[in-house]
Amino acid sequence: MSFSYVPVASKLHDKRSLSDLLAVHEKALGKIGGSRSDEAVADAAGVPFYFVQTGGTENEVIRRHRSRMQQGRRGPLLLIAHPAHNSLPASLEILAQVQQESGIGRIYLMRGGDDVQTLAEIGQTARCVEANIRLSEDRLGLVGKSSDWLVASSQRPEVVGNRFGMKVVPLPVDELRAQIARDPAPAGGPEFAAWEKAAGAEGATREAFARSVGVYRGLKELAKVHRLSAVTVRCFDLVTQDATTGCFALSRLADEGITAGCEGDIPSVVMLRWLWHLTGRPGWMANPSDLDVRKGEILLAHCTVPMGLVGQHRLKTHFESGLGIGIDGVFEPGPVTLLRLGGANLDRWWGAEGTLVENRHAEDLCRTQVKVRVSPPAVGELLDAPLGNHLVLVPGHVKALFREAFELCGAMR
Repeated sequence: MSFSYVPVASKLHDKRSLSDLLAVHEKALGKIGGSRSDEAVADAAGVPFYFVQTGGTENEVIRRHRSRMQQGRRGPLLLIAHPAHNSLPASLEILAQVQQESGIGRIYLMRGGDDVQTLAEIGQTARCVEANIRLSEDRLGLVGKSSDWLVASSQRPEVVGNRFGMKVVPLPVDELRAQIARDPAPAGGPEFAAWEKAAGAEGATREAFARSVGVYRGLKELAKVHRLSAVTVRCFDLVTQDATTGCFALSRLADEGITAGCEGDIPSVVMLRWLWHLTGRPGWMANPSDLDVRKGEILLAHCTVPMGLVGQHRLKTHFESGLGIGIDGVFEPGPVTLLRLGGANLDRWWGAEGTLVENRHAEDLCRTQVKVRVSPPAVGELLDAPLGNHLVLVPGHVKALFREAFELCGAMR
């Protein structure tokens, strides 16, 4: 993670004493990835922090911020202040004016180079801003229409573009089939390590696995041709019309950094991609198959999972159809976060931090199954105000990180 900051000071202040006082702050900012920028760099791409070194800088900071807005380089106003030289009073005045203009901004008050908490807050904001910028540069391939049952999870491409800047590229499933047809059942290759390393194969055959490798290679080539960084696939068409599955393909692509979602679910794949930028890891999209409000427990299940998220895996058939390849992955118990993006304009979200407490292997559910324990009120919210079917699980507690990215997103479009 890296970010730029722009020092702004009044000409009335003594430069030598000011430099000595602020050197320690700039050294600390450098340690968390900050680099000092001049005005030319500040007016370039990205969202800079303004290091308000002294009072008397109010008009200069607002001038620069307005200039960026007028040039279409939107973003929150991020102010770093310190408890001397009237830095904080100036920052308060600046932010008040920007908020009067319906802008979004924040002040970070640094109390010296050892202010670990404030430095962490600055670092988190920088990470969120960078993730939001990268999300806006992504290209999402919608391979086939969203599945018919996803009545609340099939937002129009323009909604995604307007909200996040992400480009949605609609593609017919037949174009994927054409790529698969070039080598529909490869005889070997690096992908077969997943077959060899599997803890077991229940109902799954090597022939079926070879066909799943063909789907993976076809989907990867499709992503290359259209410069896609994420895909979501109407995968049940492959099941019903081609007697194969995309479960392995989506798993492997996710591990390789091409975010992959099932059933043409748009909110879930956007969330998965967002979390990839925020955490550097894939997430897992799954069905909440059962829940207990009193205990605060949610049972999640799906037939695919990024293998990089699980300690071991078994290969089975796809649950509903008994065809192709499904993945039964085993997670390590520990802290996780569950998230869901939704709303007609993708402007709502739900999240809960908790603990993954158990892996299950029931025959009447999708193949990867885990029980997660969160607060009972959070489970109740899923029943009272659901945003849709699938939830996204990501290791660790990252709800506050996502909350900030979501809040800042509104200032960047």
